Amino acid sequence: MSKMKATYGDTQDNYTKSLKIKSGIIFVWLIILTIICLLPIYILILNATRSHGEIISMTGLGSLFVPSGHFAENVKNLSTKTSEDFSLMIGYKNSLTITVCSTFLTVFFSAMTAYGIRVYDFKIKDAAYTAILLVMMVPVQVTSAGFVKFMINLGLTNSFIPLIIPAVAAPAVVYFMVSYLKSSFSQAIVEAARIDGCSEFRTFLQIAIPMMKPAIAVQAIFAFIASWNNFYTPNMILIDPNKGGTTNLRTLPMMLGILQSSQKTADYGMIYTCIALGIIPIIIAYICLSKFIIAGVALGGVKE
Repeated sequence: MSKMKATYGDTQDNYTKSLKIKSGIIFVWLIILTIICLLPIYILILNATRSHGEIISMTGLGSLFVPSGHFAENVKNLSTKTSEDFSLMIGYKNSLTITVCSTFLTVFFSAMTAYGIRVYDFKIKDAAYTAILLVMMVPVQVTSAGFVKFMINLGLTNSFIPLIIPAVAAPAVVYFMVSYLKSSFSQAIVEAARIDGCSEFRTFLQIAIPMMKPAIAVQAIFAFIASWNNFYTPNMILIDPNKGGTTNLRTLPMMLGILQSSQKTADYGMIYTCIALGIIPIIIAYICLSKFIIAGVALGGVKE
């Protein structure tokens, strides 16, 4: 009996040591990945504190990680560099208008579509879902020429409408939410709501939406980042961004493109500062939405 206990104890100790080694390796690897992900952002912030001359003349690895004191000067230069083509505040306002509206439409209507596919049974259900998946595989660049021509025929160029309304159709978001509902949403909840006299739309708003918060938060972050950083589509739709010189419709990425367009007069300190200021809304959106992701994961990990 004592030999069996000793053998069991040795096996337990070996398992504990092995588990600690694996945990240590995973921990070190996660630290390395974190450094790899955060290092470009750190260098971006450091470059935003430097002047154009310091960035051009910077040599050596040591100077790469040393901040400077020109951030306030760069911000001042950006704020005072207001012309017919460039305005930092107007770029912020235009990008926020497009991004917030398109993100809301993306997550709301994608959640509604996924809810309909998951809850209701109709004849073309499988065909409709397959069509959504097929559309997801078509690159935006393939349809961009036809999309621009269609907007020209409708007279919707130089407008935010083509940059916001098409966000209703987001096949990839629908696919993700359908997968989420299949794994964590019970049909019995909908049946109970119907028995209690709850309308279909109210069931979606008051029962489905709260249960889908983690999925909605994840897709809202992705949709916000994609729309905020979008340069390709606005550059095609906003053919005449100044609309006769009365209104500047350029988004922040388009404003950044103006700063980078002239290689001879480009101020790299201003460029890096503009990029650093441009990622602030993304960070804020992630901080605001990440709590829903964490809460959903914690809730899903508890079983009664």
